[in-house]
Amino acid sequence: MSLGLSYLTLTRLRERAGSDAVRLPIPGFYAIGGPDAAEVFYNPARFDRQGVLPGPVKKTLFGENGIHGLDGRPHQARKGMFLSVNTPESVARLLELTGAAWHAALRHRRQLVLFDEAARVLTAAACGWAGAPIPAAGVDELARNLVAMVDGFATLGPRHVRARLARRRTELWAGHVIDDVRRGNLRPPSGSATAIIAADPTLDRATAAVELLNVVRPTVAVSWMIAYAAHALHTMPQWRRRLADGDPGEAGDFADEVRRMYPFTPFLAARVRTGFRWRDLDFPADATVLLDVYGIDHDPRVFPNPDVFDPDRYRQRPPGLFDLIPQGAGDRETGHRCPGEPVTRAIIEQTATILARSTYQMPPQDLTINLRRIPARPASGVLITPVRPWPTSALADRPAPSPSPPTSAHPAR
Repeated sequence: MSLGLSYLTLTRLRERAGSDAVRLPIPGFYAIGGPDAAEVFYNPARFDRQGVLPGPVKKTLFGENGIHGLDGRPHQARKGMFLSVNTPESVARLLELTGAAWHAALRHRRQLVLFDEAARVLTAAACGWAGAPIPAAGVDELARNLVAMVDGFATLGPRHVRARLARRRTELWAGHVIDDVRRGNLRPPSGSATAIIAADPTLDRATAAVELLNVVRPTVAVSWMIAYAAHALHTMPQWRRRLADGDPGEAGDFADEVRRMYPFTPFLAARVRTGFRWRDLDFPADATVLLDVYGIDHDPRVFPNPDVFDPDRYRQRPPGLFDLIPQGAGDRETGHRCPGEPVTRAIIEQTATILARSTYQMPPQDLTINLRRIPARPASGVLITPVRPWPTSALADRPAPSPSPPTSAHPAR
């Protein structure tokens, strides 16, 4: 059972109103979109995030007292912790682990559902990268739980129930990891997420467990993007040839277009700190405002021909801080843009290049993407059958992580 929303709900409401700002049918709720909306939404003088997340989202996707509900100095302090985990050297280490995990998983496989395999690969790699070891026998179960947490946050019924149960199980696991570190029974690598989080005296056990999952879970959630990347390579085979040549710039542009084009985050929410007027609409203090993320990433005023998959668009016009916003907008170091964005981008680059250099077939299957299902994904999960054993060269010759999206103070207009 869905909540009656789709990725197009806010866009259609704005289109009917003929404005980038609309009052929603729910009292106290508003929606904004369009070329300048993200810059308004991420203005800390106008909006707060604290206390905005609905209980069902905290009980599934984000957990209680995590970084997503913080503002001001507490947010900056917690953000610094996450940024220290996502250095270029750290991302390169993660790519080494994901490459090795793909090699181990695929060298003898005859057929696989790419989404499911990606979840297992990324779970094993993310746990090793984070310094939270998990036995090989436990990877499948943890992967299922991490996927369930993401898959059921925006719905009611069985998917949501599975997500809540998965949150409890994974927090229990993460709490044991934190306990082991703090008691001296586990010594994670210096600089790893587990070491940094466990050493923070301001985090109690429960919050530390939540934040450890806020490193591991988003990494595994890139499974959605991997399935989408395979979908893009299938529908636009010219990109298989281009990525196979190994141009890191093209791989980065491809990753950005996958993140823009395909649905994942429908919208984000914040609460009005001080009333203001924008686009001829008054936003009173304490109102809840939804930023139409999917609509902005598909707005023809920002991205001409938005329904055409075109990575070359970024060479003609690099996106600004408030244009391409699949993982938030603004400055990654000082604002609410996701600190793990370079991880997402690098994993998509790496896996898309591996796929482009490999020989496989896609049997007849249902590749439709239902925009009424949040989060959406190709219905089949992308079933592939390798024609030959997975080439070691495709795994060993990985592109270096491309630079993150622009970090200049002003977006290109």
